[in-house]
This record gives sequence, structure tokens and C-alpha cells, in this order.
Amino acid sequence: MTAPSPTIGANAPGARLARAFRYVYRVPMLLWHLLVDLPLTILLTTPLTARLRWGDESLEYRAIRAWSAGLMHVFGFRLRRVGTPLPGAALFVANHVSWIDIETLHSQRMMGFVAKREIQSWPVVGWLAQRGETIFHARGSTESLGGVLHEMLSRLRNGRSVGVFPEGGTRGGREIGPFHARIFLAAVEAGVPVQPVALRYGEGGSAQHIVAFQPRESFFANFVRLLGEPARVAEVHFLEPISPGETDGRRRLAELARSRIIDAMTAA
Repeated sequence: MTAPSPTIGANAPGARLARAFRYVYRVPMLLWHLLVDLPLTILLTTPLTARLRWGDESLEYRAIRAWSAGLMHVFGFRLRRVGTPLPGAALFVANHVSWIDIETLHSQRMMGFVAKREIQSWPVVGWLAQRGETIFHARGSTESLGGVLHEMLSRLRNGRSVGVFPEGGTRGGREIGPFHARIFLAAVEAGVPVQPVALRYGEGGSAQHIVAFQPRESFFANFVRLLGEPARVAEVHFLEPISPGETDGRRRLAELARSRIIDAMTAA
């Protein structure tokens, strides 16, 4: 069944009034989060605080996770985690819906993401991505991909985690595309587990198509639109990990990870 367009009913007088009301209280929340909470986060992510710990993670990582969770709250998302993220070195692979995916995952577990280079120029999110140890990739560049895989392998061997969106891009929230197997090579060579992660927006993933980029929608337009959307749940399902040697090669590893995510997306 085709999901309804996010614009259906959005222009009704009641819907416009409700959206305007959400902007009235969310815009000040966003400004506070950017002008007050962000500087405090920056102060906690300096070399001077790099060695400080908060529980089982660094103070720097805890600050970034808290800021990401706060941003999700500003946008009206109620975070719900299912399962437990692996500690230590691991490759986390997730379905890709929108820019908000990185904040959703960072609210639960600090990981350096592989993301398209264009994100570097996005307001706020681009800067935060750099502070969040993002590995930027120029799409279509074999040389860039080689550098990305080398950096991924280095981080995994040093006990750090990496997050990737193996689809290579978003698909309007209506399907999960094939997973590019080459991106799994770093996990195979480093001998670290892969943990699939299913991201579902709305109850049972009912709002995937709303959260996703619409045709020809820019980052700024998506950002502003989501800021006025009704409150909804954001589910993060950390699924059964795939241990090194459990599968025969990176292609089978990609297929198994994708299969587990699809199963989680269609579960009740």
C-alpha cells in the first residue's frame, strides 16, 4: 500500500494553526539549544576535557549524546530504544531516512559516521558532524572511498566505533535499498562485529515518508518542515549483532544486515 503524502491535510485551517503553534514554542527552544546548550557542549569537547570520564564513556561523548537527544526533543521526537548497542569497536549499519538519523543514533551511542561531503556545508549539522568524528566521503569518487575505508579500518582497530548507511543515500522513506557490500570490508578486515540498527519514525515506522526528504526538498526546507511536525516517537532498534566469521564474505554480511533491518521495520 502506498503511504499517503505528507502534504495531505497539511493545508487544512486546523492543521496550519497547529503547525504555527508548534513553531511558536519550538523556535525559541531551538534558539536556546543553539545559543546556550551548544556553547556548553563545545566547552565540554575540548582537549582539556578529553580525558574526563562520565560512567563508561568520555565526558566529551556524553555531552555530544546529550546535545543530540536535546535536539530530538526540540523537534518533538520521543526517543525509544530497543536492544543494546555494542560497546567498544563495532560497525553500526542503519537504514537511511533523513539528516535526523545521525542525531537519532548519536543520542544513543557515540560513533563516527561515514557521510556525504555536502553535509560539511550544512548549517549547525555540518559543524556538529565534524565534531562528532564524521568521515566525509565524496560520492562517486573511488579515491575518496579508498580513503574512507582506510580511516574506518584504523578507527575500528583502535577500538572505536563507526556508523554507516549502506544504502548510500535516502529513498523517500518508502523502501530500503540494496546495501553496498564494499563498505563492510573494514569490519571484515578489522575482525569486529557488525550491529544492524533499524530506525523507525512514528509508531511502527508510520512516519518514515514524512521524516524523509521530499522530491527536490533541500536540507533547510526539510529542517524547517520537521520543526513544525506533530510530536512522534523515534524508535532505535539495536538488532542482533553479526560476529566476525559468522558469514562468508562482505556481500553475505551486507545481505544479512539488510535482512535483519527489514524484518525489524515490518515487525509489529
